Amino acid sequence: MQLTTKRILVFLLPLQIVIVKILSLFPEFVEQYYSNGIYPFISTLLRYALGWLPFSFGDIAYILLIFLLLRFLYKALFKKKYSWKEILIEIGATLSIVYACFHILWGLNYYRMPLHSILQIEDQYDEEALIKVTEHLIEQANALHSELEQNDSVSVRIPYSKDDIFQKTVPAYQELGNTYPNFRYQPGSIKKSLLSLPLTYMGFSGYLNPVTNEAQVNALILPFKFPTTSCHEEAHQLGFAKENEANFIAVLATLASKDRYFNYSGTTFALRYCINDLYLRDEQKAICLLEKLRPGIRKNYQEVRDFWDQYQNPIEPLFKSTYDSYLKANNQPDGIETYSYVSALIVNYFKDKSFKK
Repeated sequence: MQLTTKRILVFLLPLQIVIVKILSLFPEFVEQYYSNGIYPFISTLLRYALGWLPFSFGDIAYILLIFLLLRFLYKALFKKKYSWKEILIEIGATLSIVYACFHILWGLNYYRMPLHSILQIEDQYDEEALIKVTEHLIEQANALHSELEQNDSVSVRIPYSKDDIFQKTVPAYQELGNTYPNFRYQPGSIKKSLLSLPLTYMGFSGYLNPVTNEAQVNALILPFKFPTTSCHEEAHQLGFAKENEANFIAVLATLASKDRYFNYSGTTFALRYCINDLYLRDEQKAICLLEKLRPGIRKNYQEVRDFWDQYQNPIEPLFKSTYDSYLKANNQPDGIETYSYVSALIVNYFKDKSFKK
């Protein structure tokens, strides 16, 4: 890349930032012309182009980029092949390209209409409604556990391979798409990440590559979490960038599925959010409700905690803090801690609905 081109790219970076900031003030415009206009074509094209690959193209690209970055830093700092001015121009030009690709290919979805507006439900709720839906979720979770595991003290084991779970997410979204066309998911492009071990030590269950539009799931997480995690990452592919909204859509997709193991995974996932939210409001009430759960369900929760505990390390909080800052910078002021909004979506959506029997 010529020096003149690099300087133009550096000049364009602050201009891009201003344009994105202006667009963020007009969520209706972003919703209509990007999230429901340009983006579905971008996403579908990328999923057709890369979804057939049995491996993650995006992971390989990340590994290559890290190698090139280290190579550049080595030449710049130790070989002294570049002046500081050249280094700054190189960094600025690279950031400009990355910033443009991120927002054009996916990132503008952070500034679309909030999900509760799209679904036409409220975003406020009181403790009484929260308790009512939590009790309903407990009843449904107990019924599903009883159906899938007769021994009330044994955790549910999902009898599918992780690739089979990936396949089952597509009809789950098709069922959901019958009610909400925005949630139709075809073709699929979801894969086990080649970087699963680093992701585990960083404390992440998966991620969406915003440039290749591949949904990546940490291959090491427990099968119990695979349905909701897979559906969560696919929600990102559909253009719902915010973590709390993707979590709620994962609940909807797994509950819409005709598979009872998916129903169980989604119900217990939604229940965990409601219980955690209630615990912050009234610890004693939350504990009393937890006592109503079959021991096997609590064992499923404990197995997930035990899994993450074995990978805890001093660096994980740094990654979590960095990601939290990233979320706050992208129109998610609560960062990682998004219990209240997920609970608001769950409570207001399900308070007048019956669960699948």
